[in-house]
Amino acid sequence: MITVVFADDHPIARAGIRTLLSEAQDIEILGMAENGDEVMQLVRQLRPQVLLLDLKMPGPPPVEIEKWVRKNFPDTVTLILTAHDRDAYLADMMEAGAAGLFNKDISADRLIGAIRRAASGEILFDESQYRRVDRWRKLAGEKWESLTEREKQITRLLADGADKETIIIKLEIASRTVDYHIANLFNFSFR
Repeated sequence: MITVVFADDHPIARAGIRTLLSEAQDIEILGMAENGDEVMQLVRQLRPQVLLLDLKMPGPPPVEIEKWVRKNFPDTVTLILTAHDRDAYLADMMEAGAAGLFNKDISADRLIGAIRRAASGEILFDESQYRRVDRWRKLAGEKWESLTEREKQITRLLADGADKETIIIKLEIASRTVDYHIANLFNFSFR
């Protein structure tokens, strides 16, 4: 039996996934989670072979969950099931160690097949996903290099969780200056 824990913050999605996976004779559902904290608790307690993880839900971000799973439970393989198939998310999840990322419009047979393949050790990213990530990384690198030094400083602070007031204090700049740079940063378009 392939043991699975899955997570989605929408009750109807969890019910649908449960119904779908219950039809496979070789898959055992160990647990369901509706947020990142529950995911970590279930993985710690149940140690599933496969973790089926939604990208957008409350609690710790999925990329941090995946890094934690890789470090603490390397025998658990993670597949991402999402309605938010963006290049940045794909790149983050690849880098974190997930075994595959699928849109929620995937067929039942294909999802069950992916779980079986992931449980046997396959990495399920396809060539088009690798190309998308390569393009995105190139574009992100170019955009990073086009930023001013001040914009890079602000970006680093934002990435570390700093709010506007913290940025003003740390960089000793005016509120309007922070607003200006943040507006410029958010005008970048990453898919």
